[in-house]
Amino acid sequence: MPRPRVVVAGAGFGGLWAARGLAGADCDVVLLDRNNYHTFFPLLYQVAAAELAPPDIAYPVRSIFRRAANVEVHMARVTGLELENRRLLTSLGPVSYDVLVLALGSESHYFGVPGAEQHAFPLRWMHDAIPLRHHILTRFELAAASEDPLLRRRFLTFAVVGGGPTGVEFSGALAELIYGPLLRDFPAIDRDEVSVVLLEAADGVLGGMPDHLGAYALERLRRRRTKVRLGVRVEEVLHGSVRLRGGETISTDTVVWTAGVRGDPGIAGWGLPLAPGGRIRVDEHLRAEGHPEVYVVGDLAWSEHGGGPLPQVAQVAIQGGRSVARNLRRTLRGQPTEPFRYRDLGMLAVIGRNAAVAHVFGRAFRGIVAWILWLGIHVTWLIGFRNRALVLVNWAWNYVFFRRAVRLILPAARVAPDDIDPTPSGDGGR
Repeated sequence: MPRPRVVVAGAGFGGLWAARGLAGADCDVVLLDRNNYHTFFPLLYQVAAAELAPPDIAYPVRSIFRRAANVEVHMARVTGLELENRRLLTSLGPVSYDVLVLALGSESHYFGVPGAEQHAFPLRWMHDAIPLRHHILTRFELAAASEDPLLRRRFLTFAVVGGGPTGVEFSGALAELIYGPLLRDFPAIDRDEVSVVLLEAADGVLGGMPDHLGAYALERLRRRRTKVRLGVRVEEVLHGSVRLRGGETISTDTVVWTAGVRGDPGIAGWGLPLAPGGRIRVDEHLRAEGHPEVYVVGDLAWSEHGGGPLPQVAQVAIQGGRSVARNLRRTLRGQPTEPFRYRDLGMLAVIGRNAAVAHVFGRAFRGIVAWILWLGIHVTWLIGFRNRALVLVNWAWNYVFFRRAVRLILPAARVAPDDIDPTPSGDGGR
């Protein structure tokens, strides 16, 4: 009797941990991803803020499974699904499966805001972070070469939309980059010409944390010269500006969108049960409703716990991937599957040097204690000794010398030519 074939689509946290859990099991595993590397997404914003280099948070997927004889890795893009034939459609052709694990992640959700998708920078994938970093550095080059004060102000205003963990962490990292090494690199630019603006529709930041931790993060951001605007909604993103509800316009070339995520709209025609936000409804075992041969983990899964869906964060994906692997192993042994039970390990966010907030182990921490917790947890979850060492060395260098080592505008990664055109007709978006 042939061994069952498990196809895992996506090598993010959910897919990677599912495949790792099946390494050595009595089944054949095919792991597909559009990239040949796994990205440690919680530190992606530090690539955009020139604190870490892309290789510091990326690890080759094939190296992870080098010793797993039953795991086959392919670089391929998923294009569709034939449920009745049990075939996943990919850029390499159709791939047959007995069991499918969908772990395709999510993409930025623009909530129908006009111009946001065209002109704002998302921060979801490595190919988002690298152009954003080069765009930010290029704005300083353009400002230094311009004598027009209005144009300089537009170049040097950076708007971040969304006051969740990513928005808060990126705003803090960007402020430290700008008011630290960049202004020393550009002595002709006055610090009063630069603005980092965080726009949040709610009345506070870090809504998933206790109020006093959100208040601490807000105070620390403002101490780092970040202008936090609460209770404001973005109505439209234009070339060279962002318009707020009420008519106010902020002149800026740089709008970074961290306000929300949703499932890939392409899955809408696959015949799977959809939930709000483009996610797939799953049962208590993380199987797509009506399709027990299809598991869904991570950001793509709509799994209800406590009256609402689980958040789209790394810990949910990791625990989901592990649960799927355990249940598949139990099935192979003829044992009944067990329902997925999520254990909330808490939330952390760093605001900058010696400042972070953490709600973990049922307790709240802030300041340097939370910062040390944040450092330790993130380094622990990084894959590969080399990556952990590189990240620690870069963090130590930045901490001791107040420098960022990745302030390079490389020719191979430079943004499109019209993006560095200083005239108002240039494209200030992606």
